[in-house]
Amino acid sequence: MEAYTDFASVYDEFMDNTPYEEWADFIEKKIRQYGISEPKRDSEDLLESEKNLVLDLGCGTGTLTQSLHDRGYDMVGVDYSEDMLRIAMEKRDEAGAEILYLLQDMRELELYSTVGTVVSVCDSVNYILEEEELQRVFELVNNYLYPGGIFLFDFNTVYKYGEVIGDTTIAENREECSFIWENYYHEEEEINEYDLTIFVEEEEGLFRRFQETHYQRGYTVETMQRLVENAGMEILEILDADTHEDVTEESERIYIIAKEVQKAR
Repeated sequence: MEAYTDFASVYDEFMDNTPYEEWADFIEKKIRQYGISEPKRDSEDLLESEKNLVLDLGCGTGTLTQSLHDRGYDMVGVDYSEDMLRIAMEKRDEAGAEILYLLQDMRELELYSTVGTVVSVCDSVNYILEEEELQRVFELVNNYLYPGGIFLFDFNTVYKYGEVIGDTTIAENREECSFIWENYYHEEEEINEYDLTIFVEEEEGLFRRFQETHYQRGYTVETMQRLVENAGMEILEILDADTHEDVTEESERIYIIAKEVQKAR
C-alpha cells in the first residue's frame, strides 16, 4: 500500500470538487438509520463515549473527518501517510477541533478502545491489493466495533478501472500547480496503476516536478460481501455510491454498510 508523500501538499487543491459535504450527509443519515453513535453530549460514561466514537479509516487530509466532527461526532482519524496527517492536524488546530489522528497502516489497526462507527471512503480500501490483507482489515474493523456498531465504506469496481479510467490520461493545470495522471489497468491482476507527475510553483516562474506511483485493485460486490461476512459482520445495504440506488453492472463506486453482530450475541 502506497502512502501519499509529495502529492499530499497539493491533494486538497486537486480534490476541491470532491463532494465531502454530500458524503458527510449520507454517512450521518446512515448512522441515524442503522447505527448507535450519537453526537457528543455534555456527560457521557466510558461505555457511552466508546459507542459514540466514529473512526475515519484512511482519513487523508481530514476534510471528511472535520466535517463529521462539525456535526457533533467524536472523531478519530487513521491514515498511512504522515504527510497527509500533517495537513489534517494543521486543519484541526486551525479550527480548534478535538480530533485524534493516528499514523497507522489499516492492515495493522490498533485502537485504544472500541468505536461505534467506522467509515472509509474515497476508495481507501482499494489500496489493499491482496484479498487476504483486506480480509484482515475487515476483521480488525469488526474487532474494534462496539457491539452493534456499523461499518460504512466505499470501493471502486473492476468495471470502473477496466472500462472507465483504465489506460487513460488526465491532465489539469492550476495557477500554482499542475498534474498529469496516467492510468494503466493490468487486467489479469485487476490492478490499476496511477503514475502521477506534479508540477508545483515554488518561486515565480519556477516549478518543482515530482512523481509518485500508486496501485489500486478493483473488487466485485461478490468478493466484498464474502470478505465482510467472513469477518463476522452482517451486510445491511449495498448501494451504487453515485445514485444511492441498486447496484448495476456499470456501477463505478459502491457503498457497503455492515453491522457488527458476533459480539452482540
